[in-house]
Amino acid sequence: MKIRKWIFFVAPPAAVLFVFLFGELVKYLWNWLVPAVFAGAHLITFWQALGLLLLCRILFGSWHSKNGPGPRRHWRRKWESMTPEEREKFRQTIGARCGNWAPEENPGAGPA
Repeated sequence: MKIRKWIFFVAPPAAVLFVFLFGELVKYLWNWLVPAVFAGAHLITFWQALGLLLLCRILFGSWHSKNGPGPRRHWRRKWESMTPEEREKFRQTIGARCGNWAPEENPGAGPA
């Protein structure tokens, strides 16, 4: 019962407080640094700071959790579970779609 109480009564206000404080921090840092560094830059509002955070998350962040399988881990596991014949067929299929992208068999050897 205590966990449910925490989830429904404590977590939402804590999340709102976290978003508010983080948005205010971004707004403060932007208004302190950017106009001083870049001539002609303007001050931003709290809502613009939150939009900037969201934009940075979309452009530079990731939407999967750090503990869950990311896209690279997913494909690595899939690749490692393939037989050599399946790998070759996959290379040929992708090569037909995207050009010859497959790595050399001995990439460290260099030109002969």
